[in-house]
Amino acid sequence: MELDSSAESVIVSLFINLSRVFLFYPAFEKSSMKNYKTVKKTLITFLCLTSTFLLGQVEENSDLYETILSKDSLLFDVGFNTCDIRQFENLLSANLDFLHDKDGISNKKEFLYNLRNGLCGSPDKYQSRRELIKESTQIFPLYKNDTVYGAIQNGTHRFYETIAGKQENFASSAKFTNVWLLENGQWKLTKSLSYDHQTDFEITSATSIFDNDKEMGKWLKSHNIPTLGIGIINSGKLQQIKVFGELDKGTTAPYNTIFNVASLAKPVTAVIALKLVSLGKWDLDEPIFNYWTDPDVADDPRNKKLTTRHILSHQSGFPNWRYSDKSKKLNFQFSPGTQYQYSGEGMEYLRKALESNFKKSLNEMATDLIFEPLSMTDTRYIWDSTTDDTRFAKGFDNQGNSYETVKNGTPNGADDLLTTIEDYGKFLVSVMNGDGISEEVFADMTSHQVESTKGKHFGLGFEIYDFKDGQYALSHGGADKGAQTIVFIFPETKNGLILFTNVDDGYKVYEKLLVHYLGEKGKEVMKIETSE
Repeated sequence: MELDSSAESVIVSLFINLSRVFLFYPAFEKSSMKNYKTVKKTLITFLCLTSTFLLGQVEENSDLYETILSKDSLLFDVGFNTCDIRQFENLLSANLDFLHDKDGISNKKEFLYNLRNGLCGSPDKYQSRRELIKESTQIFPLYKNDTVYGAIQNGTHRFYETIAGKQENFASSAKFTNVWLLENGQWKLTKSLSYDHQTDFEITSATSIFDNDKEMGKWLKSHNIPTLGIGIINSGKLQQIKVFGELDKGTTAPYNTIFNVASLAKPVTAVIALKLVSLGKWDLDEPIFNYWTDPDVADDPRNKKLTTRHILSHQSGFPNWRYSDKSKKLNFQFSPGTQYQYSGEGMEYLRKALESNFKKSLNEMATDLIFEPLSMTDTRYIWDSTTDDTRFAKGFDNQGNSYETVKNGTPNGADDLLTTIEDYGKFLVSVMNGDGISEEVFADMTSHQVESTKGKHFGLGFEIYDFKDGQYALSHGGADKGAQTIVFIFPETKNGLILFTNVDDGYKVYEKLLVHYLGEKGKEVMKIETSE
């Protein structure tokens, strides 16, 4: 029988990882022949199973998928997370072979002994909790004479630890492959391989529906999302770019699809200003009226208090947009620096001041300071002759109707940036590296300048999420007609996530994506955002 592509990838993955364990496992130099033979036997067993019987991944709603996930839940959610050893006694085969890339090889007796006297030895002093990345789960049936006799479970999980009753913290992540076999009609875990353990929290790129174009197509259509772009940054590198959906009916969206990312223009404008401050060419705290004043507020003495710091932390005192006011004129709604209020007008005010002082357009300054140095060839504030509109993801409403594309020729410091996942990923990596930004300015950028909403804070150009484990993320979103975008970066670990959509209600897919890629931190974000 012919294997599908996902099955083939699993075979290759199993072969590579088992071969690594078999050939390079460091303990082999001092290990017993018994362990060597166990690994060899397990390797041969896995390869025979996958190459001979693996027919393809089962659907999530299949009986087999639900059965294996229920056994996984009993083993870990009940057994491991609550130290209920009975679950392991019942579900582990007497012939268990457990291979761990850090702790060696064990059989059932050794595994249970280590569990009782290790992780579950002193629950008042130490507790471990396992979290399955459900979207990473793959279940493959094992057949003999057209009858299922077992299943291979592939996936990724994270582990968290609580020490002496203190706050729970991330401990590690790992990939795993389990072989479940029917023994006298009962499902038993017979072979288990745990590998690629990582102690740094990473944005997961685990295999899931997001790696299956067919499944993703179904998922996007069920949510009426024309195009979705995903970027994954790990350890300071743009590790993965994924673009799903269509630009038009029958036209697949390419990996370098150009999106209008709406307010994700604001962080770029902010970084332009911060680079100029770092170069000594601009001052965060100098009143902007020295360079430019909007005629609408020229007679208001508060214009002489307004600084770049106020604007980048959204304390300008301006409304989001002046056209929301009956007079259609810009006005101060409070004195700059006294409270938070998100404002696109503030970023436009800064743009005009910068352009007035440096005698260049914002797009020209961005090109000099960011776009050209980072080879962001598809990013600009304006439409020009070099913009490839055949790759542009036009915007849609939530009924599937496309909006007319407005091709602006004047930069907007707050809105309508054109970019790709790859280009914006380069920008975010550069921000985390502090390229062209002094230590003092970077500290200001990542410090709480003002409390924003729901317990969050704004730094300079980015909103700050503070997590329970002490880490923080810089974030910004964009929302316009036909555009919903959001990014998260973690400067301490140099990780990040980029999500672009081209539809009014693209935000409705955020939760699943954030939880899949960010795990517990994604859940924290959703809890913050859904709190009252």
